Amino acid sequence: MYIEDLKFSLWADFIERDYLDNEFRELIDAKIINGATSNPAIFKNAILNSPAYLEQLKSLDDHLDAKQKYEAVAIFDIQKAADVLRPLFDAGDDGYVSIEVDPYLCDDAEATIAEGKRLFATIDRPNVMIKVPATEAGYKAMEALTSEGIPVNATLIFKKAQAIECAQAFAKGCEKHGEKVDTVISIFVSRVDRAIDKYLVEHDIEVALGGIYNSASIYSEIESMKVEGCRALFASTGVKDDSLPAHYYVEKLLAYHSVNTAPIDTIKAYNENGSKIKALPIDPQTIQEYFDKIAAIGLDLETVLDQQIEDGLVAFKDAFTDILEAL
Repeated sequence: MYIEDLKFSLWADFIERDYLDNEFRELIDAKIINGATSNPAIFKNAILNSPAYLEQLKSLDDHLDAKQKYEAVAIFDIQKAADVLRPLFDAGDDGYVSIEVDPYLCDDAEATIAEGKRLFATIDRPNVMIKVPATEAGYKAMEALTSEGIPVNATLIFKKAQAIECAQAFAKGCEKHGEKVDTVISIFVSRVDRAIDKYLVEHDIEVALGGIYNSASIYSEIESMKVEGCRALFASTGVKDDSLPAHYYVEKLLAYHSVNTAPIDTIKAYNENGSKIKALPIDPQTIQEYFDKIAAIGLDLETVLDQQIEDGLVAFKDAFTDILEAL
């Protein structure tokens, strides 16, 4: 744990081969991170921009299609990360790394289940979480995967209703499995602010709070459901606005029994300068009053969040397409 008293974990939202061999190990040894996450966009940047992958790509069978080449590279990295993190996992201190299923399967439950099982079996490491988008098909897949003891990272959560569906799916899956399965519900934070702050400025409403309050509300709901092994994970916590401290979204969402996955620079900034005082829960009335202000200027937050879910799926698909086309 990054902060033992709070059962708070800090995970690196980054995967790249040279990094795994060097700085990743240093951050773990310094007890700054105790887990890692990946997504198609992260692998896109790594595979297409880092020379560390050229040798493996050249050695792959020419008969492999683009997705098989991608999986060969991604699985190698996930296995490497899992092995580095394994001592933490064995000690009961998270030690998880996540890999996402093909984002084009987001509306196909059976295909998502099959791919999740295949990836988990192929990687063959107990400390791997299969990342599944929070769609109607995704909820079915989450239940099925956890029912077989496969840890799951539910991703792309912007709304409380999504989090409830995920938690219920995990509860059912664990009940079928007969014992606890570790799961996280990944709440996306900063994207909300980037979507609404430009409108709030025009009406003198304080900015950089919508994502915090939305996430805080979802966190409280997840905690209230008390699903064994399930935690809120705050994602999309890098800062795009230079007026905010780099560690803003980690500090403002510091909560008991939670995870924050952040870019490396954000993690370093928080470790050096961030407050280690618990920030959540936030009074529901404070949250509601802020959302009432937003509604009063004609901004429909539900519509904004729905659009963010759609945009997020498109972004994952686009990144996946870019990788496959390049390979």
